[in-house]
Amino acid sequence: MKYLTNEKLTIVGAGGAIGSNMVQTALMLGLTPNICLYDIFEPGVHGVAEEMKHCAFEGANITWTINPEEAFKDAKYIISSGGAPRKEGMTREDLLKGNCQIAAQFGDFIKQYCPDVKHVVVIFNPADVTALTALIHSGLEPNRLTSLAALDSTRLQQQIAEHFGVAQSSVKNSYTYGGHGEAMAVFASKVTVDGKPLSELPMDAAAWEEIKHNTVQGGSNIIKLRGRSSFQSPAYQAVKMIEAAMGGEKFTWPAGCYVNCDTCGYKNVMMAMPTVIDAEGVHYSKPEGTAEELAALSASYEHLCKMREEIISLGIIPEVKDWKSMNGNL
Repeated sequence: MKYLTNEKLTIVGAGGAIGSNMVQTALMLGLTPNICLYDIFEPGVHGVAEEMKHCAFEGANITWTINPEEAFKDAKYIISSGGAPRKEGMTREDLLKGNCQIAAQFGDFIKQYCPDVKHVVVIFNPADVTALTALIHSGLEPNRLTSLAALDSTRLQQQIAEHFGVAQSSVKNSYTYGGHGEAMAVFASKVTVDGKPLSELPMDAAAWEEIKHNTVQGGSNIIKLRGRSSFQSPAYQAVKMIEAAMGGEKFTWPAGCYVNCDTCGYKNVMMAMPTVIDAEGVHYSKPEGTAEELAALSASYEHLCKMREEIISLGIIPEVKDWKSMNGNL
């Protein structure tokens, strides 16, 4: 089997449902044979490693550990799902304190054991601030660390496709930006369905509000249906992000990235933007939309700033003016 690279990929939280799916997906897509599974729960991560070996992926070199130094040392790519999962009745923001403390330690491990890592994807919630925390603690350049945001856009695509009874892939330019949560900004002015602008298709205001509501509540709906938070879709999208960073197919769904943009008006946050991930890292551009869409994005940005200030108040990250003392690249 031909792999995209032979460099080491570390999956953090590999003993869980998301992590184990990421390991299998990475091997099925042929990203790298050298995958290290890391988790603090020994039976879980050990069991995942055994199952992956039973799949008999050709040429695979699967290792597992509960030792962070062993897991992070020489890693060139990392995906972390190593936070507490969201349960029914919880918002992503409910997870903030505990998961940001985990993210701070995660960033410290990167700085200590693999400062030359090429790309890191953070997918545990609330991803906007856990990724920001990890970035500050890691010392990495901002283009080398991203967070998962694509699911909001793929859920919007699904909802529009189901409304019109068309194949999901025929819906283009269905994007959400800003926060990965209840305050996301839905951009629909450039959406097309089978090549036709959404604005020219018959849909009343109530139907559109239902589509937006179902998009925002997409993760909560999975919890209600399955009794646990999403694991297959975040695993797949996260692996596709790291595939792009390895030099594979470019990732063009929105990704959470560090934004400090005078022309955009958004500063010192991680947020979903129009992005491309490739072998050089993540690149973002200024969102384009209607006045209403841009106002929603500004509101989402303000929400992210409040979450940032909360983790500052908890002492998990320093004041913005002091970030350079931890990460000279910011």
